[in-house]
Amino acid sequence: MMDGDLSAGAPRGTARPNILSRLGRLQHYALTETLVGYGLILPSLLVFLVFYYGPAIFLLYISFFHWNIFANRSTFVGIHNFLVLANQPLFWQSLLNTGYYVLLVVPVTTLLALGLALLLREARNIRGGGLSQALVFLPHVTPVVATSIIWAWIFDPNFGLANAVLRWLHLPQIGWLASAHWALPSVMIYTVWHSVGLYTVLFLAGLSTLPKQVLEAAQMDGARGWLAFRRIVLPLISPITFFVILLATITTMQTFSQIYTLTGGPHGGAGGPAFSTTTDSLLIYQTAFLYLHFSLASAMSFVLFVLILAVTLVQKFIADRMVFYR
Repeated sequence: MMDGDLSAGAPRGTARPNILSRLGRLQHYALTETLVGYGLILPSLLVFLVFYYGPAIFLLYISFFHWNIFANRSTFVGIHNFLVLANQPLFWQSLLNTGYYVLLVVPVTTLLALGLALLLREARNIRGGGLSQALVFLPHVTPVVATSIIWAWIFDPNFGLANAVLRWLHLPQIGWLASAHWALPSVMIYTVWHSVGLYTVLFLAGLSTLPKQVLEAAQMDGARGWLAFRRIVLPLISPITFFVILLATITTMQTFSQIYTLTGGPHGGAGGPAFSTTTDSLLIYQTAFLYLHFSLASAMSFVLFVLILAVTLVQKFIADRMVFYR
């Protein structure tokens, strides 16, 4: 007898209770499954609430107060902290440095990562292709502070490798981190070197999902080289390109460790010379832990959050019109 049929000897009145009991068991099973799912994610959810969302809410709260951490006393001041920032030239300088830093690092890193990914994709089946991929990704897994110290030696104007190469090429030597003009570009060079491996791997993942049928059809139609890349490959990897640009932008806007280490760190020179490398993240740290103005630093953090959110929304708005989803 089929499963959907009622039992042959069962009274007609028992059909509806049987169906209701089955529905009740299904609902009980679904509820149990839902509760088990929430129970499994509860530890991770608590970590986010305690260490991410909780501090963020508290940060916004104290940005409207004058908070004395040592006296455990706070005074409500409204938007006074934000007005102080609006009249603080160094804060505006830090925003300009951050914008300059992001506008140069993100495009260079994205284009370089895409170029490396295309080269590594072609060399994947060649002997040593796997080693090449590992070498490209290796800088990203190295500690930022340790490699920043090494690059500080490389950029040393007296005995550094960078100026040694310039001397070998018979080019003028550069002050690098000791120069107000070259300090931030020096940090950019390190940032591109350290982060390009991650974005290269992401592009490689995107390139590996390209449908071979589409590429073969394009070749049969005569689309090769730059034309095939611009008309076929680039639209197909536009989602991963958008993700890389978004991730690089958010990460770069919050850059701190390499700037702090390369420009002096605990020796008191971080952000120099002449505040040329003072970004918003670095100024937040100095305001909070050097000058102990925690409320003012919280207001800076909230402004940085709003800027990151605004940039993200603009990028999402552009992506909705330019990204091709298969």
